[in-house]
Amino acid sequence: MSRDDERPARLEDVHALAEAMPHVTVVYGSGDNPVYQVGGKSFVFFRTPRPDAFDPQTGERYSDVIVFWVESEADKQALIQDATTPFFTTPHFDGHPSVLLRAARLGELTRREVAELVQDAWLSRASARRASAWLRDHPR
Repeated sequence: MSRDDERPARLEDVHALAEAMPHVTVVYGSGDNPVYQVGGKSFVFFRTPRPDAFDPQTGERYSDVIVFWVESEADKQALIQDATTPFFTTPHFDGHPSVLLRAARLGELTRREVAELVQDAWLSRASARRASAWLRDHPR
């Protein structure tokens, strides 16, 4: 494990890590926000400000929300149940296998933790064949 893996994560890490996964395409959603896809399925995307994600003190909509797919509801709950972590969800995402993370809080995670988050997001959306090949080449 390198020292770089243990440094605080940065926004450019999310982009670089998502782009580095195999068979990735990038499309742009509303507001020209990047959407990282594998096999036409989104696994990481950057949301435009929406009424469901806002600062509880000011009411201002968050403009820096990143959505990461997860494998299951249990995985989602494991990430969001501890209020001290930067992960959250909103009622809009009830029943949706994803977690939200504000870019402003990325530095609370290490680059390695964000790499695992991106890899798990990719694995949750990649075809079984692609996921199996990637896992074979990248044992955990």
